[in-house]
Amino acid sequence: MTGPRRIGVVLFQLGGPDRPEAVEPFLYNLFCDPDIINFPGAWLARKPLAKWIARRRAAVVISHYAAIGGGSPIRTLTERQARALESALRSHFSARVVVAMRYWHPLTSQALAAFDGAEIDELVLLPLYPQHSLATTGSSLKEWNRLYRQKGIPVRVIQQFYDHPDYIAALVENISVVLERVARPGDVHLVFSAHGLPLSLIERGDTYPQQIEATVALLREFGAWPNPYVLCYQSRVGRQKWLEPSLAVTIERLAKEGVKRMLVIPISFVTEHIETLHEINIEAREEAVAAGVTEFLMMPALNDSPLFIRALADLVLRAVGVA
Repeated sequence: MTGPRRIGVVLFQLGGPDRPEAVEPFLYNLFCDPDIINFPGAWLARKPLAKWIARRRAAVVISHYAAIGGGSPIRTLTERQARALESALRSHFSARVVVAMRYWHPLTSQALAAFDGAEIDELVLLPLYPQHSLATTGSSLKEWNRLYRQKGIPVRVIQQFYDHPDYIAALVENISVVLERVARPGDVHLVFSAHGLPLSLIERGDTYPQQIEATVALLREFGAWPNPYVLCYQSRVGRQKWLEPSLAVTIERLAKEGVKRMLVIPISFVTEHIETLHEINIEAREEAVAAGVTEFLMMPALNDSPLFIRALADLVLRAVGVA
């Protein structure tokens, strides 16, 4: 091989509908995933069930997206992360970073097509889920392995980065910026909110909740805030038992205990999406105000925070043996 190393990087994300008419097919793709809908006989019922759920939920979900501008910003923000990561890697080797969304465009097949004809020496697969779960990292990598046919190129896989120092530092920075802008920051109750998971996945050995708890512990250690805090989970779908307590129940409990000021910290989302912009910043805010909370704050997602991009760059460099 002559010239600089040529590294391909794939950033995996959930994806989101970019316009109202994309909502129903996005939901169909989501609920067709066997890592999301799985029960005895699901292989036979999954597609018609996914179609029924998508059709039934579409109108409400469309209204939620309408409240945040009509579509998800996740593609734009993830593409911005990709370009920033390419720039950060440029001094080390020739890097091409592409995005693979699990349930909406650009899909994994489109990410693969982006490498057609490209001269790549190594591939790095980097799911943008800090804490590993079968339903996120696992599902994205399964889809990649189902479609990937090219042989002879070394493939490096990054499974999680829940404890990476720069990821933690990026979160600490965002939390601190919010707290520095308010009066009496030590009085603000910190509400760490992570995407929930069905308990059925935990029973299969999913380590997600342990990694979430480890992230919170590291944030508490390095942030050194004296504030009271709690960990909860959001985004429950369906009738299965999910990780608890939920964000809604937590807000209600804190309000009943007299908490008037809170900062919700979405720790498992690395870009703004429907879960932050609507579920937290609209739904949870309305619930909190109705319950008597007088100051409701939300930490912005990391998006293309320089510290977060530095974390991603370090993960790639370590994966290919440079760092």
